[in-house]
Amino acid sequence: MLLVKSKISPRQHNKNILHPFASADDFCHVNNSSINQKIIIPDLIILLHLSGNCHRILLFLIDQTFFMNCIYSRLVQFLLKSFFLLTFICASASIGLSADDGGKIFKQNCSRCHKLDDTKLTGPGMKGVFDRVPQPAEEWLFKWIKNNKAVMAAGDAYGIKIYNENGKQNMDVMDGIISDEDIKTVIAYIKNPPIEKKEEVKSPGEETAHEEGLSTFNVLLIVAIVLIILVSVLGSVKKNLQDIVNAKKGLPPSESIGAIKWASQHKRFVVLIGLVLGAITVRAIYIGVMNIGVYETYKPEQPIKFSHKVHAGKLSINCVYCHSGAEKGRTSGVPSANVCMNCHKAISEGPLTGKVEIAKIYDAVGWDPAKGAYDETKQHPIKWARVHTLPDFAYFNHSQHVVVGKQDCKNCHGDVASMDEAEQVSPLTMAWCIDCHRKTEVPGMATNPYYEDLHAKLKEKYKGEPITVEKMGGLDCIKCHY
Repeated sequence: MLLVKSKISPRQHNKNILHPFASADDFCHVNNSSINQKIIIPDLIILLHLSGNCHRILLFLIDQTFFMNCIYSRLVQFLLKSFFLLTFICASASIGLSADDGGKIFKQNCSRCHKLDDTKLTGPGMKGVFDRVPQPAEEWLFKWIKNNKAVMAAGDAYGIKIYNENGKQNMDVMDGIISDEDIKTVIAYIKNPPIEKKEEVKSPGEETAHEEGLSTFNVLLIVAIVLIILVSVLGSVKKNLQDIVNAKKGLPPSESIGAIKWASQHKRFVVLIGLVLGAITVRAIYIGVMNIGVYETYKPEQPIKFSHKVHAGKLSINCVYCHSGAEKGRTSGVPSANVCMNCHKAISEGPLTGKVEIAKIYDAVGWDPAKGAYDETKQHPIKWARVHTLPDFAYFNHSQHVVVGKQDCKNCHGDVASMDEAEQVSPLTMAWCIDCHRKTEVPGMATNPYYEDLHAKLKEKYKGEPITVEKMGGLDCIKCHY
C-alpha cells in the first residue's frame, strides 16, 4: 500500500500526521507527538475498513496514550455535566413541587372542617357542592370562600341556609389570607379531586405498610455515589492501560495521583463541589433542626387497642366524656380506667377484638367479671403512650380554646371519630398556631356581655373586618411564653 504523508499548517506547528491511506505498519510507528489528537471520524472509518490490518489498528489505539486520555477526559466531563444538569433539574422540580397547589392549600385551610367526599365534619362534605350551590357555581364559591360574611350580609339565602344547618359555625374569611388565584386553585381541586386508593380495612394496631417515594436529596445522593464509582473505575482502567503501554516501551509504571495533588490541579472544580456539598449540608441541618419535636403522623402502639372509630364514631360518645379536663383546665387528661368501667362492667365483648382487649381493662382494675367484684391487690396502671406533646415553655389551655374559643376538637386533632388508634395530624408548631390565630374569628362578639366594651372598641377600630384572635392580641409572645 502506498504511504502518503501530509503536513499540517504552520499554525499547527507543522506536526506530521498519516494520511488515511497510509499503511498500518507506518501508522503504528508514528510518534505520539506527530499525531493530531483531533482525529477525524471518517478517517477512522476508512482505517477500520482496511482489510487485514484491523488488529494492528486496535493495537495502535491501545498503544497511544493520548487516545486513552482523550476518552477518559471526555467521559469524566460528560458524567460531571450530567450530574450537575440532573441536580439543576431535580432542584427545579423540587421548587416547582413545593409551590402551593390546590391540594396543599385545601389541606392547610379547609381540611379541618371539610372533606372531599360527602362526610360531614364541622362543615358539609364537598361532594356534589357544584350542584348544590347557586349557579354559576364557581363564581358563587369564589365569593363564599373569599368572604362568606359579606355574602350572608348581602342577604344570600343559600349562604344563610347552610350557616344555620351547620350549627352556625363561623367559617374562616379567606380574604387577605390566601390570594384570589389560590381560591380559584382550591375550587378547581374540589371540582376534580384526586382519586383515592381504597385501603384494606385492618383491625386496630395492625401494622400498615406505607410506601414512600425517594426524596430529591436521596435521588441526588444515589446519583452522586454512582458517578463517583464510575469515575473511580474509569481512572483505574486508564492507569492499567497506561501501565501496559509503559511496559511495552520499557518504561516504569505510571505514578498514582494523590487526592491532594489532584485537588491542587483542579482548584475551581474542588471549590464548586465544596460549595454544593456545603449548601446541601446546611440545608439538611436546617431541616433536621426545624423538625425537632415535630411528630406529625405520629401514631404509637397502645397497650390496649382502643378504637376511637367505634366509641367516638359509631357510638357518638362525646369527647369530653372521657377527656373531661378539656372543658375545665389546661390539659384534656387521659381517662382513668374507672371511666371505662362505667360501660364495660356490662359490656365484656367488643365488635373488633372480642373479649381480648376488654379483658386487659379488667386486669388493670382487678375486676373479676364472674364474681362482679374488684380485687385491689391486682390493680395496676395502664401505660398509655402519649400522642400529642407540647414543649414545656409553650403554654396551652384546653378550656380557653374549647369553652371560650368554641373550637372543635377536630381543628387540632383531626377527625378522631374515623381513627382506630389516635394519631397526630397537625404539626403543633408555633407557625401553625400563629396561622390559626390569624384566621380564626373571635366567637361571642355579640353574645358575651362581659367583654361588651372591649368588643365595641374592636368593632370601631376594625370597621368591616372580621375580628380574629390576632386582633385581640393573640400574637403577643407573653400569651404563650411567660
